[in-house]
Amino acid sequence: MRDPTTLLLDPPVARLLFQDTRLSPLWLIIRVYVGWTWLNSGWGKIQNPAWMDTGQAILGFWKSAVAVPAQGSPRITFDWFRNFLQLLIDTESHVWFGKLIAIGETSVGVALILGAFVGIAAFFGATMNFSFLLAGTTSTNPVLFLFAVLLMLAWKTAGYIGLDRFLLPLLGTPWQPIPLKRVRAAEDGRSAPG
Repeated sequence: MRDPTTLLLDPPVARLLFQDTRLSPLWLIIRVYVGWTWLNSGWGKIQNPAWMDTGQAILGFWKSAVAVPAQGSPRITFDWFRNFLQLLIDTESHVWFGKLIAIGETSVGVALILGAFVGIAAFFGATMNFSFLLAGTTSTNPVLFLFAVLLMLAWKTAGYIGLDRFLLPLLGTPWQPIPLKRVRAAEDGRSAPG
């Protein structure tokens, strides 16, 4: 009886980009750039009382985002997101949400720079970028979102020159490296030598 397990291999370019530790220096550059951008932004917010004490900075941003002009298009395209922000305004969530954003941006920045749990940090960075984009703000968000997605895809090697090289094995991942001869044998469709 044939083994029902099928191994679907990534194309060589995907393996090179997202699994090969030889490209770790490239991911280090991208990771530090994105991390520095988040750290710089978050640290500025942490030092600003309008973010950390009163939340007035995020409240002003939300009010501007939900406003529907008499002429032209509103900043927010999707009504459900406008309603969500209006709910946050109505429930006075700006007081705690400002702190959450400031600390979140700083934490994502530190984690990416240190290379600690890169995939998770990139996910939260992408979530913040996506939220800012939904609110009608472009700025650096599209580029940072793209880099965050790439870092998530390269999570196994993006932190290889960083703390992930030590942290991930403690968690039992990424899994044991496969000798190159076994990978090539699998690509050729023959049984891999021991």
